[in-house]
Amino acid sequence: SRFLHSFLDLLVPGSRILELGCGGGRDSEAMLQRGFLVEPTDGVPEIARKAEERIGITVRVMRFDQMDAVGEYDAVWANASLLHVPKAGLPGIISSVHRALKPGALHFANYKAGGREGRDRFGRLFNYLSSEQLHAAYAASGPWDVLANEEYEGGGYEGGGFEGGRGPWLAITMRKSDASLAR
Repeated sequence: SRFLHSFLDLLVPGSRILELGCGGGRDSEAMLQRGFLVEPTDGVPEIARKAEERIGITVRVMRFDQMDAVGEYDAVWANASLLHVPKAGLPGIISSVHRALKPGALHFANYKAGGREGRDRFGRLFNYLSSEQLHAAYAASGPWDVLANEEYEGGGYEGGGFEGGRGPWLAITMRKSDASLAR
């Protein structure tokens, strides 16, 4: 991920990171190589097994709605994964991310943009958020401080005028607000 190393630079080595939707394990591998304690997860057992082969540690099979950790992590990394959560369910999932973090801990996620929910030719759901929808979902999920917010062009688009090519993405880096201590 183009954002991974700058995100990791915000953390101290040995920080505990929950990775949501690790896919083949590329980002987990990079985190482990930099000395972080990584708990990779993926919702698909076959993909989790492939990641385990690559990184040599257990990958927990977990859907986003099964996240139940409270105050356990220094960071939650969600590279191109939360973009599969239906718009209506996103604030609840982000609330679970917020709960899983220690006070002052960090969270990164990126999303295909577009302002319309839809499925690709493989039937995969994408929430295709607008910037306003993204910020509203985070605002509804708990107190956060925005550290970085970026709109950029990225790949992996199908349909909607982006067939086989590039389209708009949104990336956000958040810190669990100190206001969370009062909760």
